Amino acid sequence: MRVLLELIRIILLFAIVGGILGNFIGYAYLEMGINTEKHGWMGFTSVFILLVVLYRNKWQFSGWYVGKGRVKLPKRVSRILIFSSISLLLLPPVLSFIF
Repeated sequence: MRVLLELIRIILLFAIVGGILGNFIGYAYLEMGINTEKHGWMGFTSVFILLVVLYRNKWQFSGWYVGKGRVKLPKRVSRILIFSSISLLLLPPVLSFIF
């Protein structure tokens, strides 16, 4: 039962927080004049990566699941994922400017 509750919690967190951040980034891209149909997927992917890092390093320890596998991501992996997420977030304005 705890696993099911944790799965529901993960889905709701990703849907609500990811939806809000994704819409915010999509709106910001539209205001900058970036074609969101062409480059918008990069912003949404970066939000997903950031949410995965945030969940694995913070949110998983405040949930219902108490079994095996509750470890933080290694710092190097976290830094690589955060850097790639920020790069994906900043890439659409650059590509829009170049092309």
